[in-house]
Amino acid sequence: MPRKPRFTLPGQPQHVIIRGVNREPIFRRYADYRYYLRRLQEATEKNFCAIHAYVLMTNHVHLLITPEDSQDIGKSIQVLGRYYVQYFNQTHGRTGTLWEGRYKSAPVDSEHYLLTCYRYIELNPVRANMVTHPAEYPWSSYHHNATGQPDDLVSAHPTYHSLGKNDKKRQKSYRALFKHEIDELKLEEIRVSTNQEWVLGSESFKTQIEQKLQRRTKPLPRGGDRKSSAYKSRQQINRH
Repeated sequence: MPRKPRFTLPGQPQHVIIRGVNREPIFRRYADYRYYLRRLQEATEKNFCAIHAYVLMTNHVHLLITPEDSQDIGKSIQVLGRYYVQYFNQTHGRTGTLWEGRYKSAPVDSEHYLLTCYRYIELNPVRANMVTHPAEYPWSSYHHNATGQPDDLVSAHPTYHSLGKNDKKRQKSYRALFKHEIDELKLEEIRVSTNQEWVLGSESFKTQIEQKLQRRTKPLPRGGDRKSSAYKSRQQINRH
């Protein structure tokens, strides 16, 4: 079965997940995390991508990233992956691939879902029971977004800027978002949209993208497309 083409929209944030093969670790020591972040910054700067939020977990990575061009994310991850695999294999005495196929991605509705996606990413270590608060985890963008800790990798999205008139107010408003848990339905929506590579957003946002790209942005209802001739034919047969 051919791969479903990605929803590549210049200027639209995307939630990206990069996983290790067979869910094996892709980071084994502090130096690995530092090397990955350095190469990630080089790759995204070269290919004109802005990273708004990230977390490096033991066996996978989450990014909230906006490309200038439709090919920029793919180029960034390709060059990053190549450099990191060489480094990791040489450092840890292994051979072969490190990644579980191609990365997963979903365009994110900036107006309704972006800040939730920020939180989803930075709360990953909490959900994994690695820490009790995102501030305790060293390998994420939380420290920059919530407290202003310098991080040249992170670029603020306009939606983040709207949280306050200056850095201190934005950081305070951002920290306040973490006082509330993300609704379980929202969590599942983010997971499904990203892992199955559909669009993450409101119905009006999905409709806009469908009209722009002439493609479905969400899975068909159970039972198939009820408006299609094939579905109607099956229903007619089932009645007899």
